[in-house]
Amino acid sequence: MKPARFDYVRAESIAHAVEALAGAGGDGKVLAGGQSLMPMMNFRLVKPSVLVDINRIPGLARITHEAGVLRLGALVRHRMTAEDGLVARHIPVLHAAMKHVAHLTVRNRGTFCGSVCHADPAAEMPMMTLLLDGTVHIASPRGDRTMAARDFLVGSLSTALELDEMVVAVDLAIPEDGTGWAFEEFSRRHGDYALAAIAVLMARADGRMRNVRIAMMGIADTAVRFADVETALEGREGTPAAFDEAAGVLQAAIQPNSDLNASADYRRHLAGALARRALAEAWQRAGETTGGTA
Repeated sequence: MKPARFDYVRAESIAHAVEALAGAGGDGKVLAGGQSLMPMMNFRLVKPSVLVDINRIPGLARITHEAGVLRLGALVRHRMTAEDGLVARHIPVLHAAMKHVAHLTVRNRGTFCGSVCHADPAAEMPMMTLLLDGTVHIASPRGDRTMAARDFLVGSLSTALELDEMVVAVDLAIPEDGTGWAFEEFSRRHGDYALAAIAVLMARADGRMRNVRIAMMGIADTAVRFADVETALEGREGTPAAFDEAAGVLQAAIQPNSDLNASADYRRHLAGALARRALAEAWQRAGETTGGTA
């Protein structure tokens, strides 16, 4: 199918873009990469009356290092995130995750912020934003505001973004030096949406786990952080028994959906298997970065 008729606005600034969104009366959409929006328009799942193209706005296609965070502008493409030296140096878990994002043609156009705004429960970017205590920068005709990722991501394809607002950047907190990390994902084919995926961060001090962070996707209506599991692992030795116990708690806490790709029981099994593997890998990497002390 083809999209329904719409007006097109090529925004020259952030102010121009949000003014156009406000003028659409709640019926406008922002076009950045368009890798999710355009197929939905072609199938008429969404029918905006105004399409606001932000690709000419200067300054939004940059990754910058600012006060303990990496800031990704609204026009930073997946490919740029995957290849950027700052990402590889400061947030290697994100660098690893980007290798699993879709296929080359999608990575060339799709944007990190656009994926966070789309809030697909099987997409890597919302999960990584949760894991990294992300902050979303939002502009509107009323001014600017920020929102924590945990508040921004509401549900499947749903965020707290107002109809006349646009995301201009996402800040990702840089883990402390010596933080171990792991990313594990399972999909039917490389580049397909994941049936389940997990990302883990942890430090090691005095032979015990510290600052544990665990996020998953593909097992709920939105990406999930497991605060209870993180707290339970804090201060414990990184043993297979501890990882098995944590995986069991995680499996008991989730209520995955069944669909054409996998049953709920299979997704629950995947979640446990990926959790055990990722926790062990993160623990090992934390040991390597602290000289291997136990």
